[in-house]
Amino acid sequence: MKRKIPGFFIIGFLSIFLIAPSLVFPQGAPIKIGFLAPITGGIPQTGKDMVDGANLYLDEIGFKMAGRKVDFMIEDDENTPAAAMTKARKLVEMNRIHILTGTVLASSGYALAPYVDSKRVPTAFMCVPSDDLTQRKRPKWVVRVGWNDSQVSHPFGEHAYKVMGYRKIATIGMDYAFGWEVLGGFQRTFEEAGGKIIQKLWVPMNAQDLSPYIAQVNRDADAIFAILFGKFAVMFHKQYKDYGMTGKIPLIGIGHFTDPTVLPSLGDEALGVITALHYNPWMDTPINKEFVQKFKNKYGKIPSYFAENCYTGMKWIDEAMTSLKGEVENPEKVLKALQSVRLKETPRGPISVDAFGNPVQNVYIMKVERVGGELQNKVIHTYPRVSQFWKYEPQDYLKLPLYSRDYPPLKP
Repeated sequence: MKRKIPGFFIIGFLSIFLIAPSLVFPQGAPIKIGFLAPITGGIPQTGKDMVDGANLYLDEIGFKMAGRKVDFMIEDDENTPAAAMTKARKLVEMNRIHILTGTVLASSGYALAPYVDSKRVPTAFMCVPSDDLTQRKRPKWVVRVGWNDSQVSHPFGEHAYKVMGYRKIATIGMDYAFGWEVLGGFQRTFEEAGGKIIQKLWVPMNAQDLSPYIAQVNRDADAIFAILFGKFAVMFHKQYKDYGMTGKIPLIGIGHFTDPTVLPSLGDEALGVITALHYNPWMDTPINKEFVQKFKNKYGKIPSYFAENCYTGMKWIDEAMTSLKGEVENPEKVLKALQSVRLKETPRGPISVDAFGNPVQNVYIMKVERVGGELQNKVIHTYPRVSQFWKYEPQDYLKLPLYSRDYPPLKP
């Protein structure tokens, strides 16, 4: 005997198929990535480099990760913590992103950390370098895929004493957390090796002239360690030359001091300057040369470390998504996947993440040379697999204060 199926059962059954893709197979929906960058404000070129680096990688993979479309949502954080918070809330609460990333200002990173923890949003900081985000104030939901301030300067301080032979160093740096933490790491290892920091000069962010600071430089120094970037780095090099100081007291510095945004504006006064950073666009490795060429072809310039950090940061997220087979709807699983990524090959070298969520990676000591009429940074030494804690035990390291304007103190 045949039984007739009621029409409303048929309609209901068909309806399940019509709505099932969004309910039963969420992996078909886009992976939503929110990206904060300082597109306006005081450092728009930095923001542009960040966006360009991220877009270059996403272009390469066709804006798809693990077979799912990537919905890449860019918001201008205006290089201020207040704007970063406003835009993050929009991305999280209105756009319903799965992953938050980008931003660069240390204070923005500190402001965002408790918010993403409260909302349980997996967050990958690509350029925020403030030390304590992966140390004393470590948030659960943040993984850093860039670097932190003192990670680069710890090996450089030891290098300055043991390899370069300097014993007395004067310093000049930007007067905020970035400058303090970079110098703190350098001072600690340089003085533990046997050297002495004999002077600290601090430059406010609104400085229009660096000649008053150059006039104060202690002429007894064996070298000057500079923590300057962008227009401040260009200004210092030129005014240092105008003062007749070039060649008299050698200059060394954080990698920003002679990076691709600075060197095109300089001449022979930059030759011989030695710096340290976790990336150098002139490194002669196949993967870096390929990345630099693709970036130049698309954007007409050499990539800065901001561009590389965001390019590699997107690759990091892609690897995490691949390990999850695109199942991005469970935040706990996404966070664990981000923490578990290991990249054997990137433009900057191999990268892993320590137990505190910070990269373990190479640090490069570089020297400015002229190659084919162009100023370039040549790698002269590599410190492999550098931890944010350098050679110290984490539990001992974290008992000490965060590097600051006055710590370590200037010794008499």
